[in-house]
Amino acid sequence: MFSFWERESFWKSADVIILGSGIVGLNAAIHLKRKSPNLHVTVLERGFLPYGASTRNAGFACFGSASELIADLKIQGESEVLQLVEKRWKGLQRMRHLLGDAAIQYEGFGGYEIFRAEDQIIYEACCDQLPSLNHQLEDIIGTKQVFDHINNSSADFGFNNVNHIICNKMEGQINTGAMMKALLEMAKTTGVEVLTGVTITGTHPEDGRIVLVDENGFHFPCRQLLVATNGFAKSLLPDLNVEPARAQVFITQPVEGLKLRGSFHIDEGYYYFRNVGNRILLGGGRNLDFKGEQTTIMSLTERIQHHLEKLLRDIICPYTTPVIDMRWSGIMGMGNEKSSIIKRLDNHTVCAVRMGGMGVAIGGLAGEEAADLVLDKL
Repeated sequence: MFSFWERESFWKSADVIILGSGIVGLNAAIHLKRKSPNLHVTVLERGFLPYGASTRNAGFACFGSASELIADLKIQGESEVLQLVEKRWKGLQRMRHLLGDAAIQYEGFGGYEIFRAEDQIIYEACCDQLPSLNHQLEDIIGTKQVFDHINNSSADFGFNNVNHIICNKMEGQINTGAMMKALLEMAKTTGVEVLTGVTITGTHPEDGRIVLVDENGFHFPCRQLLVATNGFAKSLLPDLNVEPARAQVFITQPVEGLKLRGSFHIDEGYYYFRNVGNRILLGGGRNLDFKGEQTTIMSLTERIQHHLEKLLRDIICPYTTPVIDMRWSGIMGMGNEKSSIIKRLDNHTVCAVRMGGMGVAIGGLAGEEAADLVLDKL
């Protein structure tokens, strides 16, 4: 049970409780306080840092590689895919405007998709549809020829066994940790209360409010609840069409004479790498074991790590042997569609989940959209 002091200072009934202090949750909290400064907004987080993908992603300021977008067009309608790209693009610009490029350490090095010999069919499909894709993106981004073939040989980047490269000049990269620190500081400055180490296990209505119950039996009442736990949402909302998707990543120690600069994609975006200064960050591989990577367990697998190491050694940095400094994983939220789920579930609950691995791009807009749904009931 709480003490009197704890109840009055920390656990007093809130107007809005947001579950999840990641990109979506913090943006929603900031938006709520800016629109209604007198609201008591509390963010509850299960970890001591955002426990999911917000502090564990690769820091790509991207909106989809050419092959990924073309693959999406085969599954979803053209208008839906273009709407997603527009949201990602606008979301990236919003984040840069909200926090500032210096705060998030944005670098516009461009994005590149590399094609190995075994990717020839994918490359040819891209070549066929690149003019059409560029025409469609021009209306969204305001730039001609977003995607273009480059004549640079793979040796200019230090690669091996790379036959073709497509460049996206409008992509960049950020420092994920710096972005989240800036968001947390902004949230606290606007008067948002952020409490960590709280794992909510259930909810129930009571006296016109919704009450959240944590794993220790403590109760947190509020007028409105916003669930922004992305890949973890199903534990609380089992009927949602969202599944966890683990992403495994590692980063090397500094590599002397590293040539590559930018954000790189392979195999429809299932593999991705970038420079972090003179280090190489490399991740992906869940396509090797979709079922096994559909988990909320923060761990690594030998199969995927071995494959990532092989890509590093054979393709990305074949002329030296980088030492791996750190390895980690993060949990994304996926579903049978790439669009996010942002909707009201009942009179007291709104959700903003299923970022589809694009939380950096769309998380801010998703948070604002969900916050507006919350305000409609206050």
